[in-house]
Amino acid sequence: MPAQGLIVSLSKAMKLAVVGRGLIGSAAARHLSKMGHDVALIGPDEPTTDYARHSGVFGSHYDEGRITRTFDLDPFWRQANAASISRYGEVSAASGVEFYREVGVLHLGPGETTNIASVGKIAAEAGIFCEAYDDAGLAKRFPFLGSTTGMQGYFEPRNAGYISPRRLVRAQTIAAERAGARIIDEPALGISESGLGATIRTRSGSVEAERVLVAAGGHTQSLLGRSLGFTVFGRTVAMFRLGAAEVQRLAGMPPMRCFGPKGKSPYILPPIPYPDGQTWLKLGSDPVDLPLESEADIKDWFRSGGSIDVADGLQEQILERIRDLAFEERRVVPCMTTFGDTGLPCIGPLSERLAVAFGCYGKSAKCSDELGRLGAMALLGEVMPELAP
Repeated sequence: MPAQGLIVSLSKAMKLAVVGRGLIGSAAARHLSKMGHDVALIGPDEPTTDYARHSGVFGSHYDEGRITRTFDLDPFWRQANAASISRYGEVSAASGVEFYREVGVLHLGPGETTNIASVGKIAAEAGIFCEAYDDAGLAKRFPFLGSTTGMQGYFEPRNAGYISPRRLVRAQTIAAERAGARIIDEPALGISESGLGATIRTRSGSVEAERVLVAAGGHTQSLLGRSLGFTVFGRTVAMFRLGAAEVQRLAGMPPMRCFGPKGKSPYILPPIPYPDGQTWLKLGSDPVDLPLESEADIKDWFRSGGSIDVADGLQEQILERIRDLAFEERRVVPCMTTFGDTGLPCIGPLSERLAVAFGCYGKSAKCSDELGRLGAMALLGEVMPELAP
């Protein structure tokens, strides 16, 4: 229940605040609380109404499936992935919430392309074990695939699979609260600084802290009232409800990362049970970028329900990728991602009182624990220069 007439002051030792109760913010609050700091984690729960009627903030973690793996073409993301995955067990033990399934990940693409060839090379150099398959090997090992002619695949069997981002946020929040963090179930409406600290305005009052970490995803720049050089893009995901027979047929399907030209390089999640009691297969891959330039644009996008045209294209792709797929219903879901120019997230101080941790190119779910840790360290004054705003 939101507090009424909420005022939390420095005299009550609420020294640090994290704004944004998503993947990175909840992780940062856990790390700060474990260090012994007094922390307020501010942000609302997932909307309980449908998107069209929701008037508050939106997030992209309201879901049960995100690919996780150690491999990435970029060394920073490989390191962040490995660090986070190594702590999944710790987060589950601290919260009592399971969120990870190690079922491996298949990296797949035309054999002649540079990107798929580099998977094997970089994985070997980084010491990430992958099983290599040519087109005939793919057809035998993964019989659910459509045509594999001319394809090359690398299957990453360990420290890879999928997580539930919704359950991971819940796990981090519970663990942070058990370590002493105070959870404030309200959206932040504004942040102001003074000589003594910072004030976060909420619907029912104010929270005062010495320092504030803003980890509000696509809402970060609008909440701060300034651009940090990142653009928020609207994305569309297509989900396909499967019957029991199809779920059984695809029981051995791992998550897939498909390499190809823009709009033809989908990520695909295997059949996963959802809170509605149904099992859904999911994929995404937008052919065009849709900039969301304001908070109003973000809300309008989520309320729109996503792009039917993009979903139609995704449906064509899943029918090509998965042999003889039979689905019972399609659902179109909007989400958002935040991109900059460097390929790296934005984690660092904005002032003596404010720091940020956001801008993750659609890569943050799996490695959010490490990104939250880096955000926590930035708030305390330890900064990786290459990530700072």
